[in-house]
Amino acid sequence: MSTTTLEPARTEDRSLPQQVRRRPRLRPDLVRSRALAWTALLVIGVFALFPLYWMLVTALSPADRVFQFPPDFVPSTITWGNFRAVLDDGPLFHYLKNSVIVSLTTAFLSVVVSTYMGYSFSKFRYRGRRSLMNFVLASQMFPQSLLLITLYALFRQFGMLGSYTALVLSFSTFTLPLCVWMLKGIFDTIPDALMEAAAIDGASRWRTLHSVIAPLAAPGMAAAGLFAFVRGWNDFVFALSLSSNDTMTLPPGLVHTYIGETQTSWPTLMAASLVVSLPVVVAFMFLQRFLVGGLTAGSVK
Repeated sequence: MSTTTLEPARTEDRSLPQQVRRRPRLRPDLVRSRALAWTALLVIGVFALFPLYWMLVTALSPADRVFQFPPDFVPSTITWGNFRAVLDDGPLFHYLKNSVIVSLTTAFLSVVVSTYMGYSFSKFRYRGRRSLMNFVLASQMFPQSLLLITLYALFRQFGMLGSYTALVLSFSTFTLPLCVWMLKGIFDTIPDALMEAAAIDGASRWRTLHSVIAPLAAPGMAAAGLFAFVRGWNDFVFALSLSSNDTMTLPPGLVHTYIGETQTSWPTLMAASLVVSLPVVVAFMFLQRFLVGGLTAGSVK
């Protein structure tokens, strides 16, 4: 006969006291450092966002309450007449159209030229490459007033003053150097093995750039294009000096419309500034998925 051994049932010993887990207490120095960090972040946030808030308050306030003292940080009387006046202003939309044309063209030209230059500086070795790179970087050291005088004389000589071409070329003089170096740094992070694999498959250098390298550098190209767009959108000095009444962009257009010799319509000017800043916000919201996308995600299996 076979015998079966029965194991005794395991019972929990409930006589032992339950141990209560306590959360570790933070050290006083760590608490102080976190408090200082949050305080600094709050101060910086208020410093950065308060001008935008004050623009909104001024745009919603009547003209007779803008200069009162002490000021109303929370307006007691809200009016939408300033925004209606901006929307009924015909020349403002003409300036808006000019800004869109010039800024988009500047961004496109800057991205195209800086892509080829950055790719050349990053992936090829030839005589004069280092000198040309330093020359592009040194162009950022010249003051804009000096470039403005030179460009004004040049465009006047060729009869290009007051044209879209003059504005686009002048804006590109200070957007291209940064875009070139930005894209060069991005091309440096792309492995040369991808170029070698494309060459083995029979792709030319032109096909390699457009079909292999450019899709991987799309986030950097989007960032460069956004920088060039914003730089062309916000420029005032070049746009004021090189444009005409037909090609004037928003920054000088707002000054001519709402700022006079004896009176400035601050509520309407603030409302117009908020309205014309919307395209930049929309452009950033549209391109942010490219900015945060992985650069070489999935390129090498």
